[in-house]
Amino acid sequence: MLGRYYTNYTIHKGLSNLTQIFIKEGTDFIEDQAKAGNPFLLYWTPDANHQPAYASEMFWGKSVRDSRYGDSVMEVDYGVGVILAKLQELNIEQNTLVFFSSDNGAEGIAGKNGGSNGPLLCGKQTTFEGGMREPGIAWWPGTIQPGVITPQLGTTMDILVTVVGLAGLQLPAGRIYDGIDLFPVLSGKVESIERPVWYYRGNELFAVRVGQYKAHLWTWSHEHYNFCPGEYVKDVTTPDQVNRTTNPIVFNLDNDPGEKYPITSGVRYKAAKALISLSGETQANYGQR
Repeated sequence: MLGRYYTNYTIHKGLSNLTQIFIKEGTDFIEDQAKAGNPFLLYWTPDANHQPAYASEMFWGKSVRDSRYGDSVMEVDYGVGVILAKLQELNIEQNTLVFFSSDNGAEGIAGKNGGSNGPLLCGKQTTFEGGMREPGIAWWPGTIQPGVITPQLGTTMDILVTVVGLAGLQLPAGRIYDGIDLFPVLSGKVESIERPVWYYRGNELFAVRVGQYKAHLWTWSHEHYNFCPGEYVKDVTTPDQVNRTTNPIVFNLDNDPGEKYPITSGVRYKAAKALISLSGETQANYGQR
């Protein structure tokens, strides 16, 4: 296990070769397991993009973003490429699933020292789409068709269930699992699997999404900082935490991924509320988990 906090690794003014160490450790692990004929799971989590961002001399000052954050993104991208090349070098790419994602959206308050969430509302620390929607890329030559975009809703909690299924194992009984097996969708056997997605902040259920509809049960955008800099949606980006559970604020994310135009009344609002209430679970089931 490696990491700047685990090993008390010193990073001086954003210059560090730690990502290069991560790359070497990862590829060495893959090669050792492949040569031994062992199945393996590599959880590779470089943290160079997290503040304070850092990069090695190889990528220092190379990004057009002119920041350590931009340099760090280039270096992580390079690292992913090295790992994929190692799988191909060992001729195990057709027996290996690679899944790439992130734990949260970009930190909008960081400016050029952070990422961009494009048209999505707000960023890290919030349950708006800018804080919760991340890229999810699955790679498995010969099994997953390249260049396919799926409408499937997924979460990082699905990885456990998916991997256990691929390994031919059973999850322990007697407990609730929040994830689903995404392999039927990734392999193209089914187009999508209907499921609700729950947006938590701490232990509080802030929002629920079913299909194209997302209902905000609470709204909030500030703490010590404004996590929605330069963005304002009336009654949505509220500085204080506001309870909306009686009349949730609903968006159609297919038409409005930026959550700028809430559906507040009419047939569509009633239909969205009914769909969410019939999604198979309620806030009473999930709110205090």
